[in-house]
Amino acid sequence: MKKSLKKIIPSPLWNLARDTIIAARQLPDLPSAYLHPWRRQSMDTLAALKDKYRGERCFIIGNGPSLRKTDVSKLKNEYTFGMNRIYLAFEEWGFQTTFLASVNDLVIEQCVDDFLSLDMPRFFSWRSRKFFPKSPIPNSQLPTFLYTTYAGMKFAQDVRHRVWEGATVTNVCLQLAYHMGFEKAILIGVDHSFKSKGDANKTIISDGDDPNHFDPRYFGKGFRWQLPDLDMSEIAYTMARQAYEQDNRQILDATIGGKLTVFEKVDYENLF
Repeated sequence: MKKSLKKIIPSPLWNLARDTIIAARQLPDLPSAYLHPWRRQSMDTLAALKDKYRGERCFIIGNGPSLRKTDVSKLKNEYTFGMNRIYLAFEEWGFQTTFLASVNDLVIEQCVDDFLSLDMPRFFSWRSRKFFPKSPIPNSQLPTFLYTTYAGMKFAQDVRHRVWEGATVTNVCLQLAYHMGFEKAILIGVDHSFKSKGDANKTIISDGDDPNHFDPRYFGKGFRWQLPDLDMSEIAYTMARQAYEQDNRQILDATIGGKLTVFEKVDYENLF
């Protein structure tokens, strides 16, 4: 029935109806998403970051095994986005990423104490606020909350509003980088391949060392995590590429041996 209706209803009207339904489902969360003091501070922070780095380049650091083959020391003085448990590498690198983002509920729930101990700007999904301490968090330690959603495919050029996750925190970082004004976003460690197989988004519990990331502890034994949705990620990446290109910006992929084919490939060593 749904497919039949979609054939006879003009695409713009169908998309409008779909987005209206999505918005209606989100209504119960909207008051706190915009009026809660944590979100008000987040909105102020995001306003201050809008186009702050116009014309600069940044590196978005994935967590794939290829990171072990990448000379990350070259990024010490670059603007960098780290994701999820990238902090496991900070001691070895001798520096930390400029920013950090995490939007997956399972990751945030299990790592919230680690995230709170970090001192760089951090970005989390608004729905993850339930995992943070109820006691007051000093403003200097308060992370920035983004109103991210699973549905409603759209690339956000202003992340003060709704941000579609696109099945990967990398897509959220691409939207953050665009919001901040970065002219060029360069991916490394985004292998876009997993040894663990199964249905997309299925929750599993690791039974040993993690073979899918740069550190065996990343999703180590006993860690609950969700299998990736690589097809949906590619849809999100394509939308991100188009948004950047329309504004004369660029996303490059310098991942060593990565399987992603959406972005222009470049040699990492030649970037310096």
